[in-house]
Amino acid sequence: MFRMWGKVFQDNHLIKDAVICNDSSDTRTHKVFQAIDEICYQFDLGKPIWLDATIAEFKRHDKARFYQDNFIESIDFDYLEIHVIEED
Repeated sequence: MFRMWGKVFQDNHLIKDAVICNDSSDTRTHKVFQAIDEICYQFDLGKPIWLDATIAEFKRHDKARFYQDNFIESIDFDYLEIHVIEED
């Protein structure tokens, strides 16, 4: 079971969150991108751009934050955080 937790923060407060589960036999990378797609769909957001700093943070901690610089359109929150909470 692969689970990813997506959270939207504004002024250091959790505004909304969602946990995405994936039982498929895809690669970890595919599961990560599918989970991000689902989180963005649920939160009605455009897909964020992976900057070099974001990739490095995700590789180190299995967690990443997407700020305004990661989105093409304007966002009405401070950041979107993703966190892998379970892997098989």
